[in-house]
Amino acid sequence: MNIESFFPYRIAITAEAFSRQLVAVYGRTYGLSREEWRLLFLLEDAGELNSLQIPQRTSLDKVQVSRAASRLEAKGLILRSIPGSDRRLRVYRITQKGRELFSRAFREVEARATEILAAMPEADREALFRGIAALDQAIASTPREDPGAQSHPRPGDGADRAE
Repeated sequence: MNIESFFPYRIAITAEAFSRQLVAVYGRTYGLSREEWRLLFLLEDAGELNSLQIPQRTSLDKVQVSRAASRLEAKGLILRSIPGSDRRLRVYRITQKGRELFSRAFREVEARATEILAAMPEADREALFRGIAALDQAIASTPREDPGAQSHPRPGDGADRAE
């Protein structure tokens, strides 16, 4: 078996290379980690989410969310609160400063992603989008081996868009 032709390897390597192109924008220019970017993206989209909702909408686990939230809160980009009597639950909200930074960063990230995708012929781009949707559907309809495994975020739910 040649690893270069093994589909899981190819998709992981390609996704990571695409992601690094976008990290170069929001990381270098705006000082955000991937986890911070993803959390900020989710909160900009939803306005407010709790600590149970976030792992359902992204690939981030509870520890990653907590660490990213601490850094974003220290930067004044989000607010974190503990509602009611459940001390384990956290509610996260984006601040105006967070919205403004996200808006500036998103324009640049979107431009970089568009630039990369525009380098592909239109028919290939369309085939890629159809293929990703079909792969996602196949994953959703295939029984999981690990009954405790978390389902992956659904396209269109705001999760991990624009990496």
